[in-house]
Amino acid sequence: MKLLIQRVKSASVTIDGQLYSSVGAGILALLGVEKGDTSECVQKLAKKVVNLRIFPDENDKMNKSLLDIQGDMLIVSQFTLCGDCKKGTRPSFDGAAPPEIANELYEAFIEEIKGYGINTKTGKFGAMMEVGLINDGPVTFMLEVY
Repeated sequence: MKLLIQRVKSASVTIDGQLYSSVGAGILALLGVEKGDTSECVQKLAKKVVNLRIFPDENDKMNKSLLDIQGDMLIVSQFTLCGDCKKGTRPSFDGAAPPEIANELYEAFIEEIKGYGINTKTGKFGAMMEVGLINDGPVTFMLEVY
């Protein structure tokens, strides 16, 4: 399971020209579900991301977590994170979980984050989305669990 996170001042998802969801300050999280990922991966990744100290404290040091700042999270399913570009010039998606499993774990991740009391918004699984953001920093990290 891969999670690309960006610290944002705001982020949004637009589908078919209509605003679908948006958040204020917090994290934009792009989630890629791979073959072999489990609900245990979901729990580990959720705990990691809400506690990761990537927000500035009073001394402008990355010392506060999403929980500390009571920030928002926008979670978007992003199967292309599972793309393997090692060979040739066309990504291979053989490592991506089948859509029904990916959606189940995506939904489980959303519920896990909500369980921490985080204001959580989402994209729409399988939809063609336009994701907008104002990156804060920029601060971007790739988290992976197996």
